[in-house]
Amino acid sequence: MESPQPVHYLPIATTVVSLLFLLVLTSRAMKRGWPPHLIWWGVGVFFYGFGTALESAITLHGNSVALNRFWYIAGAILGGYPLATGSVYFLLSRKIAHTLTGISLSVVLVTTFLVLVCPIEAASLEPHRPSGSVLQWQWVRWMTPFINLYAAIFLIGGAFYSAARFLFLRSSLGRAIGTFLIAVGAILPGIGGGYAKAGYVEALYVGELGGLILIWIGYEVCVRSPLPQREDS
Repeated sequence: MESPQPVHYLPIATTVVSLLFLLVLTSRAMKRGWPPHLIWWGVGVFFYGFGTALESAITLHGNSVALNRFWYIAGAILGGYPLATGSVYFLLSRKIAHTLTGISLSVVLVTTFLVLVCPIEAASLEPHRPSGSVLQWQWVRWMTPFINLYAAIFLIGGAFYSAARFLFLRSSLGRAIGTFLIAVGAILPGIGGGYAKAGYVEALYVGELGGLILIWIGYEVCVRSPLPQREDS
């Protein structure tokens, strides 16, 4: 690879932001008695940062079978699922959330195991760019869209639903703005991932950082805004 450009250092910044956001979520979870939605959001932010840390290592220091494998697990499988699971527990009843999580988590665990044991075409590894195309069992990659669709429905869809409810019921303009920002932030990494598949992996780095910042801002707006119907965010 040629000399790294400023954009190639963005995953480092994203990892730092993830750690700081994780501290905020952990602190709030401790004060609230460790509610499930905050625990899952914390897990999601952890893996978000873990994935971008692996991107940093690959981009700046070179790729390897192990790094690429764990990057795929952290990004393609666990990139949005824990965050979405937090939204499931926040939006739905505990009983329904337990059921949905039990079913979806089994799929996530099986897919993760398959990626761990899947042979990788080491000769096809790009020196400084992570990719899922090196998995020899390409059929395994067809399992990740179902996980990501589940994540999109509850993370992005749930945020847009909440924004619309707060806006049209006029219960909290601040919450409407905050959840809208969360929804947009959750979309940006997906857009960046689309460009990455076309060979522009730098777009993913931009989308990840911008997305996480918007999610954090949206979260802060929500917790600082009154919610007449519910006070446990």
